[in-house]
Amino acid sequence: MQGNNTSGTGLALNEQLTVVLISHERPAFLRRAIRFYSSLPCRILVLDSSAVALAGIPAEFTNVDYRHLPQFGYWGIRAKLAYGVEQLQTPLMVFAADDDFLVHDALYEAVAFMDANPDYSLCHGYSMMYLALATSVNYYRRDKKVCEDYSSDQAEVRLLDYMHQYLPPFYAVQRTAILRDWYDAMPQDTIFQWQEVGHTYYMLARGKARILPIPYVVREINYGQSDHNTEILHSLAYMDAKSVAGREAFAGFLAGLPTQIQHQDPQQGKQFVLESFAMLAASLQTNRALTAELIIESTWNDIETGPQRMFGPKQYVEMPFYNQEFFDQLAQFEFLLHAMPAGRKQLKGLEGVWARQQSLMLARNNDTPDSVLDRLWQAHDSNVFNRAVVKRLIAHLQPLGEESEPTKLRDWLARLDAVLPEGHQPTFDKMLTGRLLQWLAARTPDAEQAEAIARHLADVAGGPQFGIFLLDLDNDIDKLQVTLDSLLEGHSKAFKVVVFTTGEPPASTTAQNTLHFVRVTQSSFVDKLNQSVNQSACDWLLLAEAGDQFTAAGLLRASLELMAAPGVRAVATDAIQRQENGALVDVFRPGFNLDLLQSVPSLMARHWLIRREVLLEAGGYQADFSKALEFDLLLRIIEQGGLDGLAHLDEPLLITEQAPLEENAHERLALLRHLGNRGYKAKVSSTSPGTWQIDYRHTEQPLVSIIVPVIDDLPVMRRCLDGVLLRTRYSRYEVLLAGNANQSAAVNDWLGTLRHARVNVLRADQPLSEVALYNAASEQAQGEYLVLLAADAEVVNPNWIDSLLNHAQRPEVGIVGAKLVDRDGKIAQAGLILGLNDGVGSPFTGEKHKAEGYMQRLAVEQNYSAVSKVCLMVRKELFSALGGLDEVTFAAGYADVDLCLKTGQAGYLTVWTPLVQVLHTGELPQAPAALAALREKWQDAFAQDPAYNANLALTGKGFTLGENASINWAQLIA
Repeated sequence: MQGNNTSGTGLALNEQLTVVLISHERPAFLRRAIRFYSSLPCRILVLDSSAVALAGIPAEFTNVDYRHLPQFGYWGIRAKLAYGVEQLQTPLMVFAADDDFLVHDALYEAVAFMDANPDYSLCHGYSMMYLALATSVNYYRRDKKVCEDYSSDQAEVRLLDYMHQYLPPFYAVQRTAILRDWYDAMPQDTIFQWQEVGHTYYMLARGKARILPIPYVVREINYGQSDHNTEILHSLAYMDAKSVAGREAFAGFLAGLPTQIQHQDPQQGKQFVLESFAMLAASLQTNRALTAELIIESTWNDIETGPQRMFGPKQYVEMPFYNQEFFDQLAQFEFLLHAMPAGRKQLKGLEGVWARQQSLMLARNNDTPDSVLDRLWQAHDSNVFNRAVVKRLIAHLQPLGEESEPTKLRDWLARLDAVLPEGHQPTFDKMLTGRLLQWLAARTPDAEQAEAIARHLADVAGGPQFGIFLLDLDNDIDKLQVTLDSLLEGHSKAFKVVVFTTGEPPASTTAQNTLHFVRVTQSSFVDKLNQSVNQSACDWLLLAEAGDQFTAAGLLRASLELMAAPGVRAVATDAIQRQENGALVDVFRPGFNLDLLQSVPSLMARHWLIRREVLLEAGGYQADFSKALEFDLLLRIIEQGGLDGLAHLDEPLLITEQAPLEENAHERLALLRHLGNRGYKAKVSSTSPGTWQIDYRHTEQPLVSIIVPVIDDLPVMRRCLDGVLLRTRYSRYEVLLAGNANQSAAVNDWLGTLRHARVNVLRADQPLSEVALYNAASEQAQGEYLVLLAADAEVVNPNWIDSLLNHAQRPEVGIVGAKLVDRDGKIAQAGLILGLNDGVGSPFTGEKHKAEGYMQRLAVEQNYSAVSKVCLMVRKELFSALGGLDEVTFAAGYADVDLCLKTGQAGYLTVWTPLVQVLHTGELPQAPAALAALREKWQDAFAQDPAYNANLALTGKGFTLGENASINWAQLIA
């Protein structure tokens, strides 16, 4: 891979070439790239614009000149590259991206060619693409065979020929002097697209170009969207006015540069540049030279045999890749890709692999030397590049006296340690799975705490007892053992387990035993469940499945919390879910949330702790809903006693397999039955599997009064009113424009000319705040329901009032709010969380408006503690009874939050619906005094917003794992 130390002229490579390595906020990629390029005997100039410098580089790599350049940032790529070019002292240079592998031998050949041909400005070869996955690498053909020598003495000819079958030359070996001229000439504000196009044009206009028939670089294939959301074809070919103007301007700039292309007429020169642009666009549109075809899949699961390659049905032997020497080089690239993983897709796949390996390395209650060794080999076979597994295997094999395997493993370990001594653990610890495992470990009581808890429980007869019903309907003894082991390893022993198995019970047991087996069939297990409910002497019952793992501290915390909750009938808990690839995700649920329960039952109805007598009074489990047993039971518990006594514990009890969100007919039937019992002839539909939307089919069509406080921005006012009048399908509404006495002349004139049967203009006789305008207008509103609508809001969907009324007419609902979306299609506001970012904040801001969000919470209807008066519906009678908006304390802001909290205090729900979308910035008020007053008035809600979860972070966009993982055990036993 390293090649000779000299070029064809005999000059040392470090006298001829500098590798300029470019990186931004990708430390794993950069460290791997430095490792790869540092073996070249030339200067490696690193341009890293990351906010934090990469540590340890100068000490470890003597030929690497690392420049930390945070001042350039991501968008300062042009300035960063210009800076780098100015630092060069060699006549030749090559740019290298931190995720690409420039073939070292190819660099020597390119340098030798440039030495021998001074009239050439650049030289490169053919590219392949790669995509690194968890244990494999896919290779793609990128370049097609093209003309390999653009040697015409006529610059116009060679440039058009090159554009005709364009292979991007940015990473070619190039002459430093010409490149420096290009960066000196390029305007400071040149955008990404034109930097790439202009670079090609200028280098070909200044000199000839050579594409050697050699494999030159293996580049990472693009997946997902470009970070900067650019595409050169857009700039080259789009015919909108902005694109055409940009193209014309840049063509004029290039035509004016001093190159080997000379035209008497500047317009003629500009037309030639535009012709070259058209030629390049045609090459890209027809894939004349570039493609992306999967040709090789390479897996590496054995340390002796190396990568195993599977070739696709189409191969292109005319390309220079098909020789053993290059395949050996690919193996070296692959080793670095696996030993120093970096890509998003690769790390996402490895997260699950590493999680499984870590689980396989854990000790088990019934371990033997053979079982441990068997699991270690399973872990090793999952990914041979995991140092921790290799070390554990060596340690386990050495006492057995067999030396060949440990020797091979030690040699392999030495090879891994040579490139990344710290191994993968630091990377894994930063992943969500790693963080969750550390988070769970931190919740376990230490020895002193455990002893104090045990004494406390002994004083109260052991605390509540849990009856755990385990469904083993697939007769899977291995999964069952996982669940039983987790219970034995946990800190609570206050449980009895009943296993409902379709297999032969391993022992004869009775209901009095701590572990009791009941033989069932697929058709009889619900009846057997109910029999066990009747026989159980436990206080709380929980339904789980074989394979579910109990967390070490979950049941213990539940015991202590439930002793202080005599009025609680049923308790939702949190969960950790294991995805199909083995990675873990958190499912941290809000406090009891009726609408979210109905919207996503598969995420909200699982693993509740139910008081035994409550379960019996509700009629037990129903066989007709065998695929939605817990959901149906919860709905009947609600029918039985309303929403009182339904609680939530911010603690995961179980680690379970992540069930796919899918159509579940039993959920729909249970929901229809429940809604029917509540008096609705509802329609239940689904726009995506696993989620439900309810049309309550109210028969009344009440009058709705839409209140809009007037502002002194006439275009904004017009847009708001036109949106309502032109887009509202609902027929029974009025619009009240609440204006002040001191509105601007333009707005006053417009108000005076309004003549619409649905629009009434209300004028205050004295200056009023926006909040006071809402209150004053509400007193004159004729509607049974009020909509508070901001003047700078614009309704989008014609059924917006229907969707608000769908919930507002429910007797248990007080307020309904909407999804706010900005004009870029991003979430501006999606409900309000108390305490988020040290105030009142909206989660998910900046996400795409069609995103599903954490636990589907951007996509489904649910309850929030507060929503915004940018668009808010409330029953007029309730609004008046609550005293309307507080125009004294919260005139400057947060009157809507206060109203929602008063509504909740009065026993009503606030519903947020994504079915109503309103264009708005979602900006929250800057009113510190009002925020302080709100916090003081609603201290409990700020301490823990019931629509959120104590285990989630109160920073950023929300719904991410919080930092504090500890449990105050002393407080629980005080």
